[in-house]
Amino acid sequence: MTEPLMRVDDLSVQFRVAGRGLFGKSQKLSAVNRVSFEISPGETLGIVGESGCGKSTLSRAILNLIPVTDGAVHWEDTNLGTLDKKSMNALRRDIQIIFQSPLASLNPRMTIGDIIAEPLDVFEPDLSKQERARRAHQMMETVGLRPDMAGRYPNEFSGGQCQRASIARAMILQPKLLVCDEAVSALDVSIKAQIINLLKKLQRETGVAIVFVSHDLAIVRQISHRVLVMYLGKVMELAPSKDLFANPCHPYTKALLDAVPRPDPAFEKEKSATLLKGDIPSPLAPPSGCVFRTRCPIAKPNCIRVVPELTEPSPSHKVACHYA
Repeated sequence: MTEPLMRVDDLSVQFRVAGRGLFGKSQKLSAVNRVSFEISPGETLGIVGESGCGKSTLSRAILNLIPVTDGAVHWEDTNLGTLDKKSMNALRRDIQIIFQSPLASLNPRMTIGDIIAEPLDVFEPDLSKQERARRAHQMMETVGLRPDMAGRYPNEFSGGQCQRASIARAMILQPKLLVCDEAVSALDVSIKAQIINLLKKLQRETGVAIVFVSHDLAIVRQISHRVLVMYLGKVMELAPSKDLFANPCHPYTKALLDAVPRPDPAFEKEKSATLLKGDIPSPLAPPSGCVFRTRCPIAKPNCIRVVPELTEPSPSHKVACHYA
């Protein structure tokens, strides 16, 4: 059995929010609450949920970009929380991230060639100018950009081309883990498919592991080997992609899947969708017991008092629900 590349154990992230008015007391906001998972080399883990569920906070916490309140993130045999700044910076060549906005994540004053080659300046400063340019051009070809575009600036590219440049910059150091934080949400449907196919191609060729954060389950289904479903900072369900889409156990997962349209008018007309009522509660005052109970169609009195633990109704399939 392959040893996990990254192991996240009971990870929690909390923030202090200023109170209202001059003498208002600050409050504690729990953005991520006791989340655990593992990811192996060459695997894609999809993280899904509505806006505000803690997906992006979790992705930044596992990269040590924001402080962790409790729990631990283990990279191979190293606890990232014990590393000093120098050691963590050295480790970053193995862990890269792609952000949501392709244009905003690129420096408008640098050419695309220099942007893609910039990580080489940091981690391989002894490279000659010619070798640096050769590596950048090679990476541009790999992601579907022509090398003769290297002298252009980001504002001369489309959104899809900018995201290809972001992927090239992240992959030029051949990292072991790539975190995609809503990496295709700002793109058109056809461009989304191209970027997803590019990520899958790079994974086949390099064996890179991917954490793919998205609210679009149709996209997650295409790329993920396993899927983690979050709601209000907690894990609702964690399962292999095929199992989760064929047999979702948690009511929240079922509602998310019902909301995904299918290109079949007859099916859409006949299906009985589970629609969630109300809005997500404030993370400043989460519900007692099960955090999903205020919107759950099968909630019972027990859900008010007892927090459901992650259980395994079947091997490798975990769900946090009393009545799944």
